[in-house]
Amino acid sequence: MILKGKVHKFGNDVNTDYIISGRYKFKSLDMPELATHIFEDIRPGFFREIRKGDFIVGGRNFGCGSSREQAPLVIKESGVTAVLADSFARIFFRNCINVGLLAIECNTKMLNSGDELKIDLKRSIIKNCTRKEALKFKKLPEIMLGILEEGGLASYLRKNKRLERKG
Repeated sequence: MILKGKVHKFGNDVNTDYIISGRYKFKSLDMPELATHIFEDIRPGFFREIRKGDFIVGGRNFGCGSSREQAPLVIKESGVTAVLADSFARIFFRNCINVGLLAIECNTKMLNSGDELKIDLKRSIIKNCTRKEALKFKKLPEIMLGILEEGGLASYLRKNKRLERKG
């Protein structure tokens, strides 16, 4: 699978309340409405910058804070295809996979806002088309790729009736 999109870069320690503020996530479950408030506290109006297929890029400890699923759900609802970061808070990473949002741990130093990327999941390569550079990332386990392919854990379990490794 090849993914293409533009980078929207954030820094280190981006917590789930920066992704979607508590003042919204406790009042509504309407994901399209919540997505209009994505990153509102640190980048007002950010939802207008996102195009379907774009990528969020963070530094270290992306998704720290509360473990609620609204943060990755709002990112997915906004049209973002994947989140790339140097490292993730573990529960955020699993929540991403569980809701069907690709999360990739990689060195993000060569990625800047506005860069156009092409991600080859099978070969575990991120090509920065803007800077004409490429980097490898650790391949996700087949079970996680299967969950992502089905759109999340609930869809995967409905289809497969159990959690099992492919191949």
